[in-house]
Amino acid sequence: AWRFVQRVWKLVGDANEALAQPADRLDGEDTASRDMLKAAHKATAGISADIAGLRFNRAVAQIYELANTLSRFIPQVNEAPSITRQSALRDAVERLVKLIAPMMPHLAESCWQSLGHQTLVCEQGWPETDPALLAQDTVVIAVQVNGKRRGEIEMPADAAEAQVRQAALSLDAVARILGDTAPKKVIVVPNRIVNVVA
Repeated sequence: AWRFVQRVWKLVGDANEALAQPADRLDGEDTASRDMLKAAHKATAGISADIAGLRFNRAVAQIYELANTLSRFIPQVNEAPSITRQSALRDAVERLVKLIAPMMPHLAESCWQSLGHQTLVCEQGWPETDPALLAQDTVVIAVQVNGKRRGEIEMPADAAEAQVRQAALSLDAVARILGDTAPKKVIVVPNRIVNVVA
């Protein structure tokens, strides 16, 4: 626990340095920033549900995961500072501080002050989540042949059935089993599973 407390403090310090860099470039669609925001909002939703359900160990595990994502994102902000990336970083690091406040209130208050706020973090509202950032862009779909799992494919969420079928049939394991024969039946359960009957 002590090491993680030190790590959070260092993360906030690193974030402050990255936010202090001059940035005048505005990235329209920055994938790294969007991924960071999605991870922060997903963590907020998960931690909120875990605290409400008194699952504190799971909440702490998600805080660790968010801290890991932040530590991978900060070097990207340092490499190519932009207004978009710095905005995503500020949102994510402030969320992290608010999310740790119930478990580590003294650290949260110190981090909040370090981020330049004059108020107390305990006076702030619980962070809200954006439903658009919680929606999954892709899903992993299991592929079975005759009821036995043979692999998985990653597809855009709600992809067309024909597209999912084609991707499933093009898997090496499925193609090896089918050989030159066409499948008797292909059952596609959207966003979940493809079952090929040979």
